[in-house]
Amino acid sequence: MGAASKVIHIILRVFEVICSVIVLGLVARFLHLVSQAGVSVDSRIVYAIITASISTLFALVFIAPFIYAYLAFPMDAILFVMWIVVFGLLTSRTGSAMCNASWYWNYWGYYWGGWWRVPDLTVWDRGYGGCASWRAVLAFSFLAAMAYLVSTILGAVVVHHYRRKNSPVTTRDISAPIPQSPATGRPETAQVHDPRAPPSAPAQQTMGTAVDV
Repeated sequence: MGAASKVIHIILRVFEVICSVIVLGLVARFLHLVSQAGVSVDSRIVYAIITASISTLFALVFIAPFIYAYLAFPMDAILFVMWIVVFGLLTSRTGSAMCNASWYWNYWGYYWGGWWRVPDLTVWDRGYGGCASWRAVLAFSFLAAMAYLVSTILGAVVVHHYRRKNSPVTTRDISAPIPQSPATGRPETAQVHDPRAPPSAPAQQTMGTAVDV
């Protein structure tokens, strides 16, 4: 693990915490207002707050740039998918109309502004008080998904290099020269000893040695 990967990892984790906490805070406040109004909660909003809670906890636990944090890259991939689903589900509620959609006027914007407390209120009296919060939820949901995507790629790359560096060598280094025999100039081959072969006879004495009579 190089210094660059550690710095990028910490930056990504801090950014993931920021995005998750923003979405978590905005959605939690909306759920509080909806509970005060005594109406049912949109299941997509519930899914968003669950994802934001898991994401915040995960990013805080794995913020340190140790190897176990990189080994958790499959969870990064899962959170990427979860955030993309959050973004898609919430975007489908308003579509391209955004704060002009009927769902926004009758649900998010209505309860965010607490307009159920005001009797005889017309649509034109509400304004766009909750539009900024709604746009922020969508924007930071998408940014969180992109951050977890980059974390997934970074974790997979670091783990691959780590395992490759620490794996035992099982093959001969092909870059090393092959030893050659000084007599023949050919590559030497390893001699295999056969335990079943008879012992070799001692070498005969050559000329120049004394022989006893």
